[in-house]
Amino acid sequence: MFARKILVVEDEKILASNIRKSLQKLGYSVSEITKSGKEAIKKVAETHPHLVLIDICLAGEIDGLHVADIIQNHFHVPVVYLTECSEYKTLYKNQLSEPFTYIVKPFIERDLHFVIEMALYKHQSKKILYEEKQRLTAIINSMGCAVIVTYGNGCIQMMNPIAELITGWKESEAFGKDLVEVVNLVNKDVGETIENLATYVIEAGEVFNLPENCTLITKDGKEIAIGDNIAPIRDQNGNITGAVIVFQDITKRKQTEAQLIRNAFYDGLTELPNRVLFLDRLRQTIERSKRRSDYYFAVLFLDLDGFKEINDRFGHGIGDDFLVAIARRLESCLRGGDSVARFGGDEFTVLLEDIKDVTDATNVAERIQDSLRLPVNLNGYELSTTASIGITWNISNYEEPATLLRDADIAMYRAKRQGKATYAIFS
Repeated sequence: MFARKILVVEDEKILASNIRKSLQKLGYSVSEITKSGKEAIKKVAETHPHLVLIDICLAGEIDGLHVADIIQNHFHVPVVYLTECSEYKTLYKNQLSEPFTYIVKPFIERDLHFVIEMALYKHQSKKILYEEKQRLTAIINSMGCAVIVTYGNGCIQMMNPIAELITGWKESEAFGKDLVEVVNLVNKDVGETIENLATYVIEAGEVFNLPENCTLITKDGKEIAIGDNIAPIRDQNGNITGAVIVFQDITKRKQTEAQLIRNAFYDGLTELPNRVLFLDRLRQTIERSKRRSDYYFAVLFLDLDGFKEINDRFGHGIGDDFLVAIARRLESCLRGGDSVARFGGDEFTVLLEDIKDVTDATNVAERIQDSLRLPVNLNGYELSTTASIGITWNISNYEEPATLLRDADIAMYRAKRQGKATYAIFS
């Protein structure tokens, strides 16, 4: 095993020589003996000793305390102070407050050996802990999601760059603050602020998943949808020492989900509900009518008259724009609680809820006809249309949406046979 190098910094020549002999006898290698602070700093840079033994009352331009600070903080080499008597411990109580940082002269070799070995052990332990902390910090900082660690009282201990980016808080600003002050969360499902989750999981001792519609209010007031969980941190004995919250910005995921839902239930061209959503609403309306004997509703099935000619003459681009304009016209003819859907091609359906009788449905049909007759200006062309409308309502106690729509479709074809631009009631 190689001998560890020790640099002795002592301005008393005889004492320095005796210290060297003692160190060599104990199995250490004395790389240098120097009597000035300036020279000591130079020798540390050149020889890279494992430890420096330095007189705390070193004479010269730079005192022993200043030299020791430079050696420890710049070169990261452990230092043991040499002091004349125990009175110096009171004089330099800040520097000599930690154990195994000094030895009082005169000393015996056994005490010198013990202090040096303990100082080297402490330094090595701190080095290992520092490297482990650096390694864990590097792992946390390289993660693609935000990570915030709290103490046992729920106050922030650290946060990685992604957490800084999402929350708008710098780690230096957030350090020591209550988690809820930095991670301001709102449950959008109930519209309530979420309390300090770190405190919750520390008390519960279990992992907690963030609510489905959890929103983070950033430092500048921006709202961001986030997701993931918060978990307690346990030491080797299983005691909870804090909490770690891991989360990520899921705004894009939410937008994608919303778009997928919209694609599934809404028409891509007109943005009206599609067949699937209309049938679902109609099914709910039928169930509602079963619970109320005085609840009436009606369905209108519309087929535009002459749309094929518009499409063939002016092209599909104009045809599509025309359908969009018609969709807006249909919406304008209805009450807030009613529904209009594009069933396919130039077919539309309307659900009128909570009506008095079929007269309410015929009034809407007439209002639609009046609206459709008004020309639509597209690319300099004034286009208008009418519709053949079939009407059915729940006087027959329908059980299935498909049956009701079938009858409305039959009534619509009856209206077409009657000359178009009119409505017919299924009977």
